[in-house]
Parts: sequence; structure tokens; C-alpha cells
Amino acid sequence: MVKRLDIQDFLTAAGPILDVRSPGEYEQGHIPGAISLPLFTNDERAQVGTCYKQQGRDAAVELGFDLVGPKLGAIVRQGKAIAPDHRLRIHCWRGGMRSGSVAWCLETAGLQVATLEGGYKAFRRWARQVFSTPRQIIVLGGMTGTGKTQILHALAQLGEQVLDLEGLANHRGSSYGSLDMPPQPSTEQFENLIGDRLAHLDPARPVWIEAESKRVGTCRVPPELFDQMEAAPTLEVVRPLEERLDILVEIYGQTDRQGLIDATQRIRKRLGGQRTQAAVDCLHRGELREVCKIVLDYYDRTYRYDLERRNQVIPQLDIAGHDPTAAAQLLIEKAPFLLSTNGAR
Repeated sequence: MVKRLDIQDFLTAAGPILDVRSPGEYEQGHIPGAISLPLFTNDERAQVGTCYKQQGRDAAVELGFDLVGPKLGAIVRQGKAIAPDHRLRIHCWRGGMRSGSVAWCLETAGLQVATLEGGYKAFRRWARQVFSTPRQIIVLGGMTGTGKTQILHALAQLGEQVLDLEGLANHRGSSYGSLDMPPQPSTEQFENLIGDRLAHLDPARPVWIEAESKRVGTCRVPPELFDQMEAAPTLEVVRPLEERLDILVEIYGQTDRQGLIDATQRIRKRLGGQRTQAAVDCLHRGELREVCKIVLDYYDRTYRYDLERRNQVIPQLDIAGHDPTAAAQLLIEKAPFLLSTNGAR
């Protein structure tokens, strides 16, 4: 008998998760780790939807069976290949006919199947609850080139809880942020990834998050989480300019030159025409360090403006000469005082 599970039980149950929605729905957003096994193609789903609107539910259901019938054998074979232990979890959009039909088919073929009550919509509601869960957030601030992302990774290696928003968004959070990175997920999938990551963290323990604006590239940070970040204590790491330039040259040293030129042109209005041209000329000459020095002037001014907007004193930690692990250890030492001070406000 097919089990219908609520979202909490579904996420912790055994077996791979099969998403039987159309490829387009899956691409827009899906449960992290779920495997796409669409019952309908994008065109077929559109056909069924049009039929439902024009001829009603009964006609749409009949059309659906006509489209699915020839696929059932292949679905069974794929299901068995995906789940060699014969245990599967299946969901569709609302937890209705699509997941129910595939579940019946696979159970008839001898698999143990569980479906998600409320479907993918239930997962999305669950994610919003996860974002809203109060957490002991510590925001890691610092000017461009201070190595914040590397420090976050070092914190994670030292056993600290970390939420790497830029890693989940495939973007470094600047005009140059998409260079050498995979394509960004949709905002919906970005939220799904955040929800999945946060759900595995202990709300009673601190979680380190790099300071970000409301957008990381094209991805929007969930407002429930962003509000907590805005209210959380921030610790700013500072490095000498020369060390920051070293870090940036290391990050972008192998980046495609034209990509760097295009990214520089995108901030022409803010950088100014003369500085932009100077930076582009340096790129043509292969003088990446000089380019970074020119561009940092703009990003530093933007950073200072944001600090003034917050209108609060943010403690600084000098990490000059420290590698990411040593910097992370210093941050861990400061965290208890930072949290206790913020809690007393």
C-alpha cells in the first residue's frame, strides 16, 4: 500500500526522491537531491492543461491516460534502476494524480513507495518555515578581497556551522561574481538549497553567514532570512590593501580577459569613464593587479556607504598575515563575546 507522508516524514524517509512533474517545473525549482522522472513532457503538460480548461476534468484525465499509457513500462524500469532496494519517494506539484498514478504503477511492479502529502507546494511551505526559524547568526563582513569566502570554508572545516550563500548561488556577489562559476539557479531553487542547508543545522548553535545584499547575482535572499541577518551581530575582518590585491589576483588570475573587460564595463557608470578605461587598458596589458586596485576604490566606497547606512559600530578583527584557517580560529574565539553582547541589547 502506498504511504502518504507529511513533509517532515517524507524528507527523512528511505529511498531516492522522484519528481514526476514536467522538466520545466523541475528546472524552475525542485527538492535538492530529487531525480527528475517526468510523467509528462512540457508540451504534454500544456496539452492536458488546455484540455482541462476547454473540455473539463474528465476529458483531461482521459487525455492524460492516453499520453502516459505507452510510458508505463519505461517508468517501471527507470524506477527499479534508480532504487535497487525497491524503496522510493515520489512527489508532484500538489500531491495529486501525477504522483498517485506513478506510485500505483511502481507499487504494482513490486516497489515500496511513499508519496508527499501536498506535493512540492508542501515543501515550499516547509522551506519558508525553515527561513523563519530564529537562529544565532553571526554575519562575517569585510571589504572585497579580504577572503571572507575562504574563511567561511575554513570555519566549516573547523566544525562551525556555515551557510555559504555565494556558494549556493554560484556567484561571488559583484559585477565579476559570475566569472568562472556555473550558471546560477533560479531564485526558487536558491531558496530550496538554503532551506535544505538550514534544516541540517542546529538552531541552538551559531551559524556564520557572509554579509550580502538582498541579491546574490540574480538570486534573491529569502526575506525571512535576510531580516535575521540584518539584526544579527556583524564582525568585520580587515586586511592591508596589498594582501587584498594578492587574494583577488589569485582568484581572477586565470579568468578569461574578455570576461573581465565585460564585467568592468558593467560598472562604468559607478566607476567613472576615465577609471573604467584605465582598468580596461590595464587588462589589455595583462596588469590584473592594477585593475584590482582601480576597481577596489569603487567597491570600498560602496562598502563604507553601506556601513554608514546601518548607523552602527561594527567590531573589526585585524587578520593581516593570517591564512583562512588562522583567521577562522580568531573568529571562533571572538564569537561568544559577540553573541553575548548582541543578546544584551
